[in-house]
Amino acid sequence: MKIDLPIKRKLFFSHFLAVILVSGSIGSFFYLNAADSLINNLQDRLKYSAALISQAVDARSLETIQTKSDTVQPEYQEYLDMLRTFRKTNPDIAYLYLMRRVGEKVVFVIDSDDTSGQAMPGQEYKQRIQSLMEGFLWPSVDREIYTDQWGSFMSGYAPIKNSEGRYLIGIDMRATEVKNKLRNLRISGIISLLVSVILAFLFSRFLSRHFTTPIQLLVLRCSSIAKGRLDERIEFRTGDEIDGLFAAVNDMSANLNTSQEKNRQAEEALRRSRDELEIRVIDRTKDLQELNEKLMQEIFERKRVEEKLALAATTDPLTELMNRRAMLEQLKYHQARYNRNNLPFVILLLDLDNFKDINDTHGHDVGDYILKDVGVQLHRSTRSQDLVSRWGGEEFLILLPDTDLNGGRVAAEKVRAQIADQVFSVGQKQLTLTISIGVSEYGEGKTLERCIKNADTALYEAKRQGRNRVVVSEN
Repeated sequence: MKIDLPIKRKLFFSHFLAVILVSGSIGSFFYLNAADSLINNLQDRLKYSAALISQAVDARSLETIQTKSDTVQPEYQEYLDMLRTFRKTNPDIAYLYLMRRVGEKVVFVIDSDDTSGQAMPGQEYKQRIQSLMEGFLWPSVDREIYTDQWGSFMSGYAPIKNSEGRYLIGIDMRATEVKNKLRNLRISGIISLLVSVILAFLFSRFLSRHFTTPIQLLVLRCSSIAKGRLDERIEFRTGDEIDGLFAAVNDMSANLNTSQEKNRQAEEALRRSRDELEIRVIDRTKDLQELNEKLMQEIFERKRVEEKLALAATTDPLTELMNRRAMLEQLKYHQARYNRNNLPFVILLLDLDNFKDINDTHGHDVGDYILKDVGVQLHRSTRSQDLVSRWGGEEFLILLPDTDLNGGRVAAEKVRAQIADQVFSVGQKQLTLTISIGVSEYGEGKTLERCIKNADTALYEAKRQGRNRVVVSEN
């Protein structure tokens, strides 16, 4: 096909079309990638934001929030305020909420919505969304936009702390927010395309002129040769473009020599730069190794401090026995063992008789010494697998694993006799004291609270009967 156009226009159109084709292809590729990247980024933000906020919520504090009437509980109000605060810090977030899985049902626990459409505790969420169900086990995010009675959203989910697969936190982003971000990206792509067209026009025009000028110079030189002026010395300057072209040819050898020297100098400079870079790399590596050693030492120190803090959180500072919090964890563990393997356990709740008289007569320092020594005696009078804790004040609680009620009675008598026979030496003073013990066995149909209450009732009965005795709760 013959195209009757000047070469200048041919070059202009060929370059223009080539640049448009390349820039359009690249622009489309980057636009599609940017759209996918935007969606992926929104999904990652939702998922990781949910995972981050989930660490601020403890599932154990949500167990009592079951129905609408529980909205007056301080835990509900505390977490509701926290969720609404998180929502206000990010305008992209529409709602935050906590959910509980009850069998195959999913119900709301707390919803940050402050309108009349707020979901109440215990309200069932009837839609079955795969990513939501996965959120009870690990951080997840919707693959698409879902619509429910509150609107259309893309949501992220994450299990909360201590949830054991039963609780999650959800974050909703309205579908309009996602579409707005895609629309802004589309507008940016259109503007980029228009800028590319303008730049392609200017670039093509520049290139066409750049190529036609040397051609014109060659045509002039060929015309001179065709006329037989072969003996012209190109060293002569005629004041036109041909003089400049041949002067460039005459200068070629000199320029090549100059370029070669410059290349040698550049290679030498590059070699020196490489050597200097190697030295810097060695020095930086040494610095990094020293920094790594310091970081490892800091990590070790932090772990040591964390271990001390964990020990302090579960240990009574005076007697160095387990504290009430740690003992409650052990009681829950043995409750689970009973429910799983029917392994019995007994608790002894004991109280020092007339301990106030010791504090009033001999001072609190003596009272503290007595409490510490009683803790030592309790350890000596129990088995290695038995657990002793300071329950509060002058009360102690002993957990006897794998023990029935008769075994608990025998163990309690042993403990009572051990304390009654013990003489406590405080300076020049010789003191004796007795304890009263209530015994209770955990059994079928009981709760930990009921078992502890039974032991406390038996302890009270021992006090009423005259102290220094063991009373067993038969109920």
